Amino acid sequence: MLAVHPDASLTAAERFALDVLIDLSAVLRLDGTGDVVQLRVVDGASSDDTAAALRARGWGIAAADGVVTVERALLRFVVDVAGAEDEQRSRAEDRYQRVPATATRVVREAIEREPVVSRAAVALMHAVRAAAGQRLVLQIDPWPNGRRWAAALTHDLDVVDWWPAFTLLRLAELARNGELARAAHVTLAAATSAASPVVWVAIRELLDVEARHRVRSSWFVLSGRPTLATARAGDLTYRPEGRRARRIMRAVRDAGHEIGLHGSFRTSEEHALFAEQREMLRNLADVDAVGVRQHYLRMRPATTPRGMRDAGFGYDSTYGFADRNGFRLGVADVVPLWDAERQEPIGMDEAPFTWMDRALSKYQHVETPSTWIHDALALADVCQDVAGLWVGIWHPNLAPALGFPDAPAAYARLVRELVERGAYVAPLGELVAWRRARRALRAVECTEDGRVRLAPAAANAPSFVLRHGDGRRDDTVVRG
Repeated sequence: MLAVHPDASLTAAERFALDVLIDLSAVLRLDGTGDVVQLRVVDGASSDDTAAALRARGWGIAAADGVVTVERALLRFVVDVAGAEDEQRSRAEDRYQRVPATATRVVREAIEREPVVSRAAVALMHAVRAAAGQRLVLQIDPWPNGRRWAAALTHDLDVVDWWPAFTLLRLAELARNGELARAAHVTLAAATSAASPVVWVAIRELLDVEARHRVRSSWFVLSGRPTLATARAGDLTYRPEGRRARRIMRAVRDAGHEIGLHGSFRTSEEHALFAEQREMLRNLADVDAVGVRQHYLRMRPATTPRGMRDAGFGYDSTYGFADRNGFRLGVADVVPLWDAERQEPIGMDEAPFTWMDRALSKYQHVETPSTWIHDALALADVCQDVAGLWVGIWHPNLAPALGFPDAPAAYARLVRELVERGAYVAPLGELVAWRRARRALRAVECTEDGRVRLAPAAANAPSFVLRHGDGRRDDTVVRG
């Protein structure tokens, strides 16, 4: 276990960073009395807070008898990366009014393929074990059912109506990339499917794959009034109240999957639209959406999350890269969102995505689905290594007639591999709720003979497994 030494000099940002590190470490925290490892924040011998310098210094974490010290430089790094302060301060933007990947700290330091903050949290966990001696150390199982890592399959519903128009756009993209043989395959598939409900068939196949493997996913649905202008911009392209869209939402909901909002372009700055679109989704799909992801990842990091929170959302999953895959916030997990201007937590969680299909095909011009899956699984291995969470985006319109030969088979392989590698696969909303409850778990007393009492649990809180440093399960802990 671990107790934080009282320190009035800590800023709100430093306390936030410390909370994030302890949470990601999965070490049980003591907010009470007991002889456990104490954590102290120190200035450190160096103020260099680059990832390379911190890694060279053991992430600025050191263990002594009964004490673990954490350098302030590490806390600054955590706030900048996991708290996205660096992005919130940035004035750079691309044509979709997003902070470009090249303007993020992890890309500037060439560390976007590593969950560096999660790595630092693992180092903290090892330091607590080293400092404990004969003191009690308890860790919380990172994910439900004894699983060591988790995965969330997510789908952004961008295409419902007018599918031939999207096929034509995709054919133009393939031609620009010199993929003439693939374009010919797409043309043939589209011609033979002209009378078929192409989008519905693709979604049914995707749902069947997930049903075969007994996994459930999260779907983010556009829920606004489309116009000619929004359609031309690639924003709102279908009527959510239309027959086709409602059929899809009904099938997704009835199969036990999660439905969240895919926020339109205007929500990024016109925050009142979040509540309107969430209400429309409630009326159409009979769900109270707890999750949101911005369409085209269009978000003002400093302000858009406030609008999400005020509309009643519990988590966002917009943070991630459009043009590459990796760990934008330096974590393979769920973290609280931080408000840099107000220097306080926003009051909702972020489940950053790690991998997206179109980051490779659209931006990296990699048109082989098997290569996409290789990249997805490489990042999944990294998530597994830190007992973390892999979040992937697979667009349900990736079908042969819509421009993506071999994509359905590739998705089936991805789902199979994640399951076979032992991931706990669940909708994001459930994973976020579970992690929020794990984050709140506290010990309030540790007696001299090693008995631990936990703080009372909230109603309907999940149960957690606690283990000693050697992996033994502890069943003596008392709740309340």
